[in-house]
Amino acid sequence: MNGALAQRYAAALADVALEKKNAEGVRRDLDGFAEVFHASHDLKNALESPAVSEEVKENVLGKLAARMKWDDSVRNFACLIVRHRRTEMLKEIQDAFLEDLNERLGIADAHVRTARELNAQEKRELIAALERRTGRKIEARFSLDPSVLGGAVVRVGSTIFDGSVREQLTRLRDRLESE
Repeated sequence: MNGALAQRYAAALADVALEKKNAEGVRRDLDGFAEVFHASHDLKNALESPAVSEEVKENVLGKLAARMKWDDSVRNFACLIVRHRRTEMLKEIQDAFLEDLNERLGIADAHVRTARELNAQEKRELIAALERRTGRKIEARFSLDPSVLGGAVVRVGSTIFDGSVREQLTRLRDRLESE
């Protein structure tokens, strides 16, 4: 139930972001709201407490939005989820929003694991190769994983591209065992 509800909230915010032609700004501001909300115990308590009036909560969010220079749609969205007591779903909504927005914009999220840190040129080349392979714009997150040994393991959606030395050694072992 919560997953479907989070997707509805996320889709509504994505509609507004695309309509205003400010998808990146809305994404950045939503990320900022989520970060501040989860980092501040006092803010979280104030926005979730039934003892604090809706007016006070909206004033707090208005001041926070002004200080952080949020897009109006993010301020309104924050007020909406606080008013409807959906703050416990904020992370789920944030994830669903990013997924929905990326899908609409033709962007694929990729997670790249490598044994060593890639330099900027290597990252650009890898992203370009993934974009050619998938036919979509790629937003990549890179992480170090010593178990890869060398090469890279890339996950784009449910597809895994395993170009690691470990996988190559496994294939070689399997081939030798079958002979």
